Amino acid sequence: MLTPIGIVPSPITTGMGKFMDAAMLTSLQNSLVKQIRKLHQGKFRRAEQQFLVEGTHLLQEALATRYPLGVICSTEAWQVKHAQLWQQAIAVATQAVTVSPAVLTAMATTVSPDGVVAIAPQFSPAALDAPPRLGLAVETLQDPGNLGTLIRTAAAAESDGLWLSADSVEITHPKVLRASAGQWFRLPMQPGTDLLSQIDTWQAKGVQVVATEAQAETPYWALDWRLPTVILLGNEGAGLSAPVKAAVHQTVTIPMAAAVESLNVSIAAAILLFEARRQRLGETAALTHE
Repeated sequence: MLTPIGIVPSPITTGMGKFMDAAMLTSLQNSLVKQIRKLHQGKFRRAEQQFLVEGTHLLQEALATRYPLGVICSTEAWQVKHAQLWQQAIAVATQAVTVSPAVLTAMATTVSPDGVVAIAPQFSPAALDAPPRLGLAVETLQDPGNLGTLIRTAAAAESDGLWLSADSVEITHPKVLRASAGQWFRLPMQPGTDLLSQIDTWQAKGVQVVATEAQAETPYWALDWRLPTVILLGNEGAGLSAPVKAAVHQTVTIPMAAAVESLNVSIAAAILLFEARRQRLGETAALTHE
């Protein structure tokens, strides 16, 4: 799983102490508003080692997984509607601030935010050293929506984790978190992976690394997915790089209509992950009935 790097955001000085429940923040020029807006950009998220948790559902998932929170900002209307959640949040946050709807809109990256935004500390990933039973690895994935969907899909298929090459999209991008539907907080992830080295390590430990290839002889359902497996997927347009593709010993094809050139990377991942899950559940059922 992800482990803290020891950098926890300190409370922002407001002149009113740690909590601001008694007064509403209405100025768009406030330093807190400016700080949160900076976190819309990747360079500031990396520099500050912080990111944004936006919206009720993501906040619920963060709290459910005991992910630490720094500053949490919400409107009065949101606090009334989600009174219990608000109390849970302020119990763990370093600072709680009531803001006007205009300020909340300025803080959020979405066009129509639902009333709550929080700052969270970015964690440094712990190494996922154990050979995965079912893993997912991506090279040069660029679309944050695709990555978020991959996270959600991998979690649904009970994947052990997700490995990302260093040139893939940032995992704390707001669209990644939203598209993950909260599973971002539950799936172990290893960004910055040297995939060539990692593939060698996996294969040396008996893990089959599987890539898709249109010309492959083996249809995806014919593979034995009950074996320890990592599914390797490439860039949305270019696919896998030649060195990474050459390092893979096992390829499968997803048969499709001749007029269709390729599938979205998230769709391809879902097909393979759930075929693995189908085979494994079938094996479990067979053992149960013996």
